[in-house]
Amino acid sequence: MALQVSGTGGDLAARGRALGSEGCDGGGRRCAARVRQADFDGAAKDVKKLKTRPTDEELKELYGFYKQATVGDINIECPGVLDVKGKAKWEAWNLKRGISKEDAMNAYISKAKAMIEKYGI
Repeated sequence: MALQVSGTGGDLAARGRALGSEGCDGGGRRCAARVRQADFDGAAKDVKKLKTRPTDEELKELYGFYKQATVGDINIECPGVLDVKGKAKWEAWNLKRGISKEDAMNAYISKAKAMIEKYGI
């Protein structure tokens, strides 16, 4: 499955129709949100198939955008010092605090697309 990012391939209205007409108003805001969600879900699946493991920094940035897009601002306490992995993930998410879910979703899609181009699937 090739990653399609809004604005870089395909007609938004046509892709909205492909998702189904329910909730779409001829390519308007609700339809665009459905297409963006489909792009996000596709990107999340595709990055799991990368041929080469990305760097820890790339993974942390992607994780932060994912959590911000799906949950919003961080809503958990920082893990203890002994939980190194948990603390790194918390810090990555916390760095994205204040970014809207929509902007985080778009950033995730862009970052995922760059990683797919860099590492291949």
